[in-house]
Amino acid sequence: MRIMAIDYGDARTGVALSDITGLLAGQTFLVKSRKEDVVLEELTALAKQQGAEELVLGYPKNMDGTLGPRAEKCAAFGERLKEATGLPVILWDERRTTVDAHRILGEQGVRSKNRKDKIDSVAATLILEGYLTFKRVQAQRAQQEESHG
Repeated sequence: MRIMAIDYGDARTGVALSDITGLLAGQTFLVKSRKEDVVLEELTALAKQQGAEELVLGYPKNMDGTLGPRAEKCAAFGERLKEATGLPVILWDERRTTVDAHRILGEQGVRSKNRKDKIDSVAATLILEGYLTFKRVQAQRAQQEESHG
C-alpha cells in the first residue's frame, strides 16, 4: 500500500511517498505555490500518478495539544483533499517535525540559506516515518492479540 505524507505550508508543501510495500519512506516532492487550489490540483495529480492509496496530512497542533488557526486551516484543506482524490486522509500530529527537520539538515551541514526548499520535504518524510511506525506497531499488537486470543 503506497502512502503519501504531506507537510502543507503557506509557500511550499513537502510531500513524501512510501515504497510500494508501505513500509519505508521513499521519494520526496515539493509543491511551490501559495494558492490552495494549485496545491490541491498538484497533490491530486501526484497521488494519482504515484498510485497513493492513503494520504497522511501533517496536523499542526500547538505544543500544548490545542488547535489553533493553522490546524483548522489544515483540517479544512484535508477535507478538500479527500473530496478531490477520493482517498482517505489521516490528520497526523506533526508537532516538532519542522524543528527536527532543521536539526537534521543542520547536522548534515546544509547551510541555512539552502534549507528553504529542503525543509518541507524532510518534514513530510518525518511525518511519513512516524505514521509508518505507528501502523507497524498497530499490526504487531493485532498479531499478538490474535496469537494470545
